Amino acid sequence: MAQILWFENYQPADAPVLGGKNASLGTMLGAGLPVPPGFAVSADCYRKTLADGGLTGQLDALIAAVDPRDPASVAAAGTRARALIGSVEMPADLGGAIRAAYAELCARCGGEDVPVAVRSSATCEDQPDASFAGEHDTYLWVRGGDAVADGVLRCWASLFTDRGIAYRLERGYGRASAAMSVGVQQMVRPRAAGVAFTLNPLDGDRSQIAIDASWGFGEAVVSGEVTPDNFLVDKVMGTVTRRTISAKTTEYRLTDGDAVTAVEVEASRQSVPCLTDDEIMAVARLARRAEKHYRCPQDVEWAIDATSDEVLLLQSRPETVWSRRARPAATCNADPITSMVQTLLHPSHGTPDGGC
Repeated sequence: MAQILWFENYQPADAPVLGGKNASLGTMLGAGLPVPPGFAVSADCYRKTLADGGLTGQLDALIAAVDPRDPASVAAAGTRARALIGSVEMPADLGGAIRAAYAELCARCGGEDVPVAVRSSATCEDQPDASFAGEHDTYLWVRGGDAVADGVLRCWASLFTDRGIAYRLERGYGRASAAMSVGVQQMVRPRAAGVAFTLNPLDGDRSQIAIDASWGFGEAVVSGEVTPDNFLVDKVMGTVTRRTISAKTTEYRLTDGDAVTAVEVEASRQSVPCLTDDEIMAVARLARRAEKHYRCPQDVEWAIDATSDEVLLLQSRPETVWSRRARPAATCNADPITSMVQTLLHPSHGTPDGGC
């Protein structure tokens, strides 16, 4: 069993044991997109550890008894499941492999105790019909091999958050079909971060890229704790067609003790655009590259490194709202200009549009 898989060595056959997030990181690196380096702990490690500890049957029974319409039933099962996983002892060989991989990552990054993000990547998430966004845990600015190994255990337990349990049952994913891989990735200390959709999420217009941006780490945008700046970019013309600058009162920032914490933004920065026009276009270009690679609309997480000013991709997943809706059938009497624009927006890649 391969315990550790480096993102740059990703192969499509690895996807079933890496989960959506980790498979996407490996895919993007393989496509030449700017993604911070890291590795994944295989979901097989999760399965084997729970089986060896005698927990698989207990967890199956817990979830089988849940009434997804009863929040109290979901909460009780989640509390018990997380406690069971929290009590398990990580096998010594796996713990050693995680610590060794973290040490190698530090060497590759040219430092000691390099800060990393430890991210959940469930095997059933980031599918075209279900994103599972925000259902499982991520731990930021983690340093040291012991802390990374502990973060892996905590991510395993987060497969059984109340929201995760309810969402899986609602979507028809049984307990046995879900397992947890964990990604360990070099942290970016961002000046600004956010999300980008390669269509307009308000009306599904695929000729536009919508960018939400705020100061600091992107958690404030993803969690909805801040009203971000919003920019619309025209894919064909390559211009910013709309900009909405909001009062960004909260940002996640690295504070004393290596903690990423929500803090109040200084009044002088709250209503200042957090991206320049050049940065808006750089984010849009990267989002467009991800869309072209995956051949369907994408929901992208990005960050601008405070040291290098480089725009980095942190995640890309299929957009799951408008992409599931039927698109109008093409008509044979379209004028030539319309046909040219549609060809620019949806070039043929040898597979049907939306084929991811």
